[in-house]
Amino acid sequence: MERIQEIERSIIKNYRGRLWAPFIKALKEYELLKPNDKVCVCISGGKDSMLMAKLFQELKRHSDFEFEVKYLVMNPGYNEANLNHIKANLELLQIPATIIDTDIFEIANSQEKSPCYLCAKMRRGALYTLAEKLGCNKIALGHHFDDVIETTLMNMLNAGSFQTMLPKLHSDNHKGMELIRPLYLIREKDVKAWAKYNDLRFIMCACRFTEACSVDGEINSSRRLTTKNLIKELKLNYNDNVEKNIFSSASNINMNMILGYKKDGVIHSFLDDYDEEK
Repeated sequence: MERIQEIERSIIKNYRGRLWAPFIKALKEYELLKPNDKVCVCISGGKDSMLMAKLFQELKRHSDFEFEVKYLVMNPGYNEANLNHIKANLELLQIPATIIDTDIFEIANSQEKSPCYLCAKMRRGALYTLAEKLGCNKIALGHHFDDVIETTLMNMLNAGSFQTMLPKLHSDNHKGMELIRPLYLIREKDVKAWAKYNDLRFIMCACRFTEACSVDGEINSSRRLTTKNLIKELKLNYNDNVEKNIFSSASNINMNMILGYKKDGVIHSFLDDYDEEK
């Protein structure tokens, strides 16, 4: 059996319960995909987005309704080694992706203040624009379950707000365009296990500030890694359900027991109706 067939088979057979099943569950539970959608699957070159592309290819073979998929690599300015590694993986995995070159890294890294924020904003904007040019109405990003709970916790600890990463969002600036996260229920450890099982190596961090760990590395100083380690410590010293509880808390909010909330830019307080007769 050819290697690509073994890789594809492993998604459906060996990792069916850990990858394929939660992928399908997220699509159905959050209504991420509808008939006649045209989805731009955005590939960064990392393990998550590459797996997402393979999942969509598999879905095309088994779906009971019609939809289209375009595979896109938006190159923000990767160094030659990273870009070549991405191209090699696209060829190995037989993903027919279009690569579009941009100078986002160069522009963002020339700024003294908040280059990371600017880079992320520019990359997201570029993805929407490119997806529109491809005729797509949705862009798919490879954020997984661990990204969701880490983002939730980071917002609480660093921003003083409770907000999570939603499975889908309407674009504010691109009418009719929607962002979806099909890996929403997939654990990062299972993505890593699948990659290891198939002896696949993907770029880890391609930012100009972290090029030293370009392939399968780790950003040891990142705030997200600190949050990952905090969750591990909580799981070890508190209980094994910490991750699931963080995730569940975003859909289990008791509005009678919070100080306030903000909706559509308007701030509401528990005092608004505190003295009303019960």
